Amino acid sequence: MTAGEPRARPVWRAAGAVSSLAAAGLLGAATGVCVALFLWLLRVVTEAFWQFPDLLYLLPLAGLISGLLYQWAGRGVERGNRLIFEQIRNQEGVVPLRMAPLVLAGTLLTHLCGGSAGREGTAVQIGGSLAGGLGRWLRFSGTRRQTLLQSGLAGGFGAVFGTPLAGIVYACEAPQTGRWRLQALGPCAAAAVVGHLTATACGTTHADYSIAGGTEFSVRTWLQLHGLLLPAGLAFVLAGRLYVGLSESVGAVLTRHVRRSWLRPVCGGLVLVLLVSSTGQTEALGLGADGNPGQPQLTSLATVFSSGGAGWWSWWWKLIFTAVTVGSGLRGGEVTPLFYIGATLGHSLSRLLDLPVALLSGLGFVTVFGAALRVPATSLVLGLELFGWRDAGLWTGLMVMLLVQQVAAGRSWKLRQGGVEPRLNRNDCE
Repeated sequence: MTAGEPRARPVWRAAGAVSSLAAAGLLGAATGVCVALFLWLLRVVTEAFWQFPDLLYLLPLAGLISGLLYQWAGRGVERGNRLIFEQIRNQEGVVPLRMAPLVLAGTLLTHLCGGSAGREGTAVQIGGSLAGGLGRWLRFSGTRRQTLLQSGLAGGFGAVFGTPLAGIVYACEAPQTGRWRLQALGPCAAAAVVGHLTATACGTTHADYSIAGGTEFSVRTWLQLHGLLLPAGLAFVLAGRLYVGLSESVGAVLTRHVRRSWLRPVCGGLVLVLLVSSTGQTEALGLGADGNPGQPQLTSLATVFSSGGAGWWSWWWKLIFTAVTVGSGLRGGEVTPLFYIGATLGHSLSRLLDLPVALLSGLGFVTVFGAALRVPATSLVLGLELFGWRDAGLWTGLMVMLLVQQVAAGRSWKLRQGGVEPRLNRNDCE
């Protein structure tokens, strides 16, 4: 060993860290542009469905086209987010670049015909797919490729919701790696921030969900409030787990009885058409984030934070419709529908418990999401980033929700050298 070797190692590590940050920044910019394009196209197809609601009857055809696309070109990428999470956990870190156009086309078809799906899964898969391609081009391997994939998650999540801090936490928490790798925080932060800023520069705007101004309480009222938040939090967690169980059951039934995978989205589309025809429920269709100008009476995330802005069972119908859509293999995310389920359930619970509508809707908004995807830390940061950092009632309410999620999941956290290691009872995030 020469005298210069010990000094070369820190220099080499520093150069590797700088190159990883630069690659993550480049990835964030590319992801931000693609997410901005996706959100614009999503708005176009959503407005088309609003204008022509009979497109719902073409949902089985959209499922057929999507299924055949994945049958023809999607072998190896049909697992979507789970594939990215698995590759982050192993040393290969291989995610095909073709995942991005496939999930983009499939998601747009689903929303064009009114399927109850979200957008997060698409954005995350775009980021992961671009990360996989960039990692191969830069000849990254091992931990550096895994870190780049995590950065793709952070960039996609941060850009699609305008929440870079939640994107960073999501990228570290969602893959369930068993340990939060501190060396990934810098690249994830670079990708999330650059992705958000790039999407914003491309004209992307995000809804303002402010719930401040109604959470000032006396000490006695504050104690009563947080006592009532415990059963509310349990209801949110149960709703999240109910959604997961139902969507998995839909997938299991179709897998058992429909051997050809490309026919399963067709079955999901047929079931949704039958549900709408038999129940007359239409407000649970689509993304649910914005109100339909042609039907302003329908519930959406734009109305749910005000009194009278949601029906008693809005959350139930959205849960059913989304479980059928996602469980059958129709493409799209599930986070925004989970926001809708939680917010509308919180709206109903606020009437029963006599609590502020905006506060309980906001807590349900993030808690059902966190419980369903088993990302409680992400739900906490997301709530603060979406609703504001200054409201004391929100802070303490979110901490109660975090506690309920942790206890319900049977999860504990240990601080260890090199990161925070969670003890989990489940290896995969939905």
